[in-house]
Amino acid sequence: MPLAIYVLGLSVFALGTSEFMIAGLLPSIAADLGVSIPDAGLLVSAFAAGMIVGAPLLAAATLRLPRKLTMLAMLAVFALGHAGGALAPTYEVLFASRLVCALACAGFWAVAAVTAMSLVPAGRRGRAMAVVVGGLTTANVLGVPAGTFVGQHGGWRTAFWAVGGLAIVAFAGVLALIPASAGRTGERPRLRAELRAYRDREVWLALVISALTVATSMATFSYLAPLLTDVTGLAPGWIPVLLGVYGVGALTGVTLGGRLADTRPLTTLAAALGGTLVVLVLIGLAASSAPVTVVAIFLLGLLGFVTNPSLNTRVFTLAGDAPTLAGATNVTAFNVGIVVAPWLGGLAIEAGSGYAGVAWVSVALGVAALAGVALAAALARRAPVPALVR
Repeated sequence: MPLAIYVLGLSVFALGTSEFMIAGLLPSIAADLGVSIPDAGLLVSAFAAGMIVGAPLLAAATLRLPRKLTMLAMLAVFALGHAGGALAPTYEVLFASRLVCALACAGFWAVAAVTAMSLVPAGRRGRAMAVVVGGLTTANVLGVPAGTFVGQHGGWRTAFWAVGGLAIVAFAGVLALIPASAGRTGERPRLRAELRAYRDREVWLALVISALTVATSMATFSYLAPLLTDVTGLAPGWIPVLLGVYGVGALTGVTLGGRLADTRPLTTLAAALGGTLVVLVLIGLAASSAPVTVVAIFLLGLLGFVTNPSLNTRVFTLAGDAPTLAGATNVTAFNVGIVVAPWLGGLAIEAGSGYAGVAWVSVALGVAALAGVALAAALARRAPVPALVR
């Protein structure tokens, strides 16, 4: 695997740490800026909203720019956005900085995925995506706890400076190791050609499958902490440990998924979703059992992330010669799943289902995702794309 792929993974590690560490810093941010914790929590929503809107818009806006230049610009804006956040005198300024960072993150993702695909042969695209997505997974396993630790002991502003520093390191890596010709083809990209991919119903179906698959795991994962304390009966001190267990499962899953995505993407999606449904049913029925829940958390991470490379490579394959905008829209689909899933889970909790009942929301989403995969397989059998059938 080219070293440049690992540089992209490092960059995604910095972006992912920023996106998720904010959850661990909410109390200190709220106290420092004189706002409520729910108001501080909107900083998470602001980032997600920026990702949803920014990915396709920035992909379209930067389509004709060299991909290396686009990635460097996005990393520079990302670093400056964190400097602005670290120096923010008010909540409003911090909120604005999170939007700017989210847009830069979305813009980078929109180009980095296509660049990674272009740096390897077609038969290794899944593995390349596994490395890039592995940066996000590692951010959950290492970056988020480290960022939270730094924020708790050195202040939340120090955590922002640290992530900004990571972005500068990533900038240097991209500058030195990403070829200037990365992703360049003989024909100049055209927005009209990229938009033509959206005429294909299989592309739209792939995007829906991405959103539903991500939502399947996220609906339960979002409420894992209260599930562990209120239903399983574990002490709060176990929560970071079990989040680490989930992260190890996720890192294992994305590595395995990278190998499978290059040969049998639809089979991988079907098998992983089927396994996830079994795990979720176990959680729904036996969340009060600590041994069952611990094993289920590991498997939820593994099966949830084994799908990730297949979800990405299918969109790029289906988009053909116009992958940039379709790949960016896939980023939007992922974030739609991340945003909608906790909302649906919250509705179930408010309706009286309890925290264990959220697992049944995930089951419903998983069944819908599995139905989408079955439909995709049926459509693929009629199309001259053998890799998508298996």
